[in-house]
Amino acid sequence: MDKPDRAQLEDLVRRFTDGFNRDDLDEVMSFFTEDALYSEFNGTQNRGKEAIRKAFEPQFQGVFGEIRFHEQDIFADETEGKALISWKCTIEVDGKPQAWDGLDILHFEGAFIKEKHTFAKADVPKLEAL
Repeated sequence: MDKPDRAQLEDLVRRFTDGFNRDDLDEVMSFFTEDALYSEFNGTQNRGKEAIRKAFEPQFQGVFGEIRFHEQDIFADETEGKALISWKCTIEVDGKPQAWDGLDILHFEGAFIKEKHTFAKADVPKLEAL
């Protein structure tokens, strides 16, 4: 696939998110380019598939409990090869269901993710020195 159209981008985003919801790390990793960048909601930068896999492993091993992403909206720009998915993330913490809203901005290179930038609404904001 050279340059996905809007419908193809939306399908790629949904399949990528489905991999998370099925706890299939190998499937999720198959979407990334070798030199991809994953920017976590806390500002941590992970470059390359090995670093990204390592960043995802605790989540996929169930360290945080069962995490699921529920799609709210998808916006795709085929000209730029970018997509945005907003979601509600659900998790059970200490036996209590919890949820927060967030989004991923995905930059594609053909049918593969070159960059994944995650943003989340959280109780404690990330503070940066100016």
